[in-house]
Formats: sequence, structure tokens, C-alpha cells
Amino acid sequence: MPVTNAQSGTNIHAIAEGIFRINTPVRIPGGGFTFNQFLIVDEEPLLFHTGPRKLFPLVKEAVATVLPVSSLRHVAFSHFEADECGSLNEWLAVAPAAAPLCGSIAAMVSVDDVADRPARALADGEEVSLGTHTVRWHDTPHLPHAWECGFLMERSTGTLLCGDLFTQPGDDPPPVTEADILGPSEDFRRQMDYFSHTRDAATLIEKLAAEEPRTLACMHGSTWTGDGGALLRELGGRLRRG
Repeated sequence: MPVTNAQSGTNIHAIAEGIFRINTPVRIPGGGFTFNQFLIVDEEPLLFHTGPRKLFPLVKEAVATVLPVSSLRHVAFSHFEADECGSLNEWLAVAPAAAPLCGSIAAMVSVDDVADRPARALADGEEVSLGTHTVRWHDTPHLPHAWECGFLMERSTGTLLCGDLFTQPGDDPPPVTEADILGPSEDFRRQMDYFSHTRDAATLIEKLAAEEPRTLACMHGSTWTGDGGALLRELGGRLRRG
């Protein structure tokens, strides 16, 4: 696992063709945890999640091992929260051609007020070509939380950038796994209760599952490979049961 900062343990690992996971282990009350960002390398490079503002130097250092940070064109995230977009303006400062990329609700309620440049606001189902990669935005309000929540599906690799879905505890997970992540993530959900319990969860889960992702790029924990549609539907069943 290539370590980009020996002091913090920040590391970077390829999880799919042209997609890299940047990982920083941290300690939180109760144990270890991880913050992950995902870099899509293409004609228009995209960073999904910025990490909290205090992690910006570490994430920037990791990105720079793959491409010049100034070449970023899109700084994307699931919803407006510190670990999703806490260093958004720092990235806009070092990447002068970049703009925030988010759902239309996020742009309306937060991003266009806070960000130093206007967002590129995506409608549900809208696609953006990065070159050889194409990402499709899915609105998922309140799944797992936040009205503006949504996810990007990278279509050529079958990678779902799934934010807080399947959040796993621990500070030393493997970068990519085929092992069970639903069990640990459900145990963590029951402890923290960070899902919104939206009435539309089943419909939204099925919308994501219909994409049949092969890789689930989780913001906290390992990236998972396998039948992503089946695993999403299993999560939906667990949510229905409470």
C-alpha cells in the first residue's frame, strides 16, 4: 500500500481503472476510523470528497503523487458536511479551473453561498463526461442523511461513489475487499444511528442497485468489489426491518 505521508499514514491505492482511493486513518472516541477520497484520473480529473479541512495538506500530497493538483476540474461530493467538502475552497484555490460538482439542492441551499466559485449543479440522472470515464449523478435525498444527498456512478468501471453508505469502523481496513462489509457497517449504524430513516429508502436503494455496480467506493472503510446490486438490495432489506 503506497504510503504518501509516514506521520499520518495517509496512503493511496488504485481501486479500478483510473480511480484511486486516498485513505487517512484517524482516532475517534471509541476507536479507529478512516476518511477516504476518490480521484478519477482523466482529461477532466475529478476528486470525490475533499476530506475535512484539516486533512487538506495530506490529501493534496497524495493527489500530487498521481497528477498535478492544479489540473483538477471537478471537486465533487455527496452532501454538505465537513468530511465531504470541508476543504472545498482550499481545492478551488490550488486548482484554478476546478468547480464544485454536486446535486442541484446542495448548490441551492449551501454550496453557491459558501464556495468561492459557483457549483456545477447536476439534476437527477445527469451525466458528465470526464474523457474515458463518465459519471452519472443520482439524487438520494435523506439516504443516508441530508436533503441534498446524492451519489456518482462511474459507468465504465461500474464504480459507485457511495459516500456514507456501508460506513465501516476501524483504522486499518484493506484498501479493497470482497469480504463482508454489510455486517460491520450495520453494527456501526445501530450504534451511531446516522441514517435518516426516510420513507423513500427502499425506492432510492433500488435506483442505485439498478446500476449493478461492481465496486462500492465507501468514504469510511474498505472499497468493496462484487455484486453491488445484490449488496445494496440486502442493505435495503435491513433498513426496512429497522
